[in-house]
Amino acid sequence: MSIPPRLVPHLLTLAAALTGGTICHLLSVPLAWMIGAMAGTAALAWFRPVAVHPYARPAALIVLGLAFGQTFSGPVLGALLGAMPVILIAGLLSIAAGVAAVPIFTRLAGVDPRTGYFAAVPGGVIVMVVLAQRAGAPLAPVTLAQTIRVVIVVLAIPPLLTAFAPVGDATAFLAPRLPFDLGGLGLMLVVGLLAAFALRRTGIANPWMIGPCALAITAAAFDSLPSSVPTVLVDAAQVGMGATLGQRLTREFLLSSRRLLWASVMSAFALCVLCLALGAALGWASGLPVGAVMLGMAPGGMPEMGITAKTLELAVPLVLGFHLARTLMCNFLIGPVWTLMNRVGWK
Repeated sequence: MSIPPRLVPHLLTLAAALTGGTICHLLSVPLAWMIGAMAGTAALAWFRPVAVHPYARPAALIVLGLAFGQTFSGPVLGALLGAMPVILIAGLLSIAAGVAAVPIFTRLAGVDPRTGYFAAVPGGVIVMVVLAQRAGAPLAPVTLAQTIRVVIVVLAIPPLLTAFAPVGDATAFLAPRLPFDLGGLGLMLVVGLLAAFALRRTGIANPWMIGPCALAITAAAFDSLPSSVPTVLVDAAQVGMGATLGQRLTREFLLSSRRLLWASVMSAFALCVLCLALGAALGWASGLPVGAVMLGMAPGGMPEMGITAKTLELAVPLVLGFHLARTLMCNFLIGPVWTLMNRVGWK
């Protein structure tokens, strides 16, 4: 029985992602399944077309949303509310760090300040592309720079935190682990999917993760979650996320502008160093777990940093709180901040 030609790229991509994830897992690489899947898919994409089913990322985000939401409880929500001033300060500092990285990107890439601004500020790939379009900035360099930033953060942050960041006392942000129940998990997945579709109608960014996560948080706060999300399902979601990232890293995409690629890499590293330093200082000054605050300020996406927090056991609810706040602040502040900078003649 022959395989339909249209399925061959999908099957090869899945095989490459699983192979990469397995190798990284055997080597004990931090965030093994996502990094390995991304590397395997990118390696395949360098030589031949790859294909990831469009439902892979939404499905992975639903699983991750439920997995992250189960880490909340009534006491954890109370502790998170107490940390809210620090979370808001961190959001503002993250945006300021992105603005500080703009001149680095602009000079290295040879682009105008408008393009540099929307390419360098860490607001999420989709969010920044939409905001760049509204501001009249070219989308290709913004998409490349934002994608490379996420890749750099995923590759660099986990080993850096493992090697250097003290975990700190995260007891207040840890919820008791629930037992696994197959029927309960099935119910959570169905209701999580419905929550994602309902939230999608509002136009909010990333409804696939935020909807199920909000649902799981509410149930966990009232001690009503019917099951935990097993590790094997979270690992499978990591593979889906990694393959989705890796499929963008084609030869044409990466070599479309070597100068732009170099600028994206260097500005992303500079932003990582600055955000981690600010996170360490803020964690030390606030008394919150330093490792969790550093990860909360890392310039990566909420799903990727949530997975990192879960893998490194760095107070998942606190890390998600930081990234959710920054995402919301970016939606409301990125456009007005650029308008203000443009009016004062910022270069």
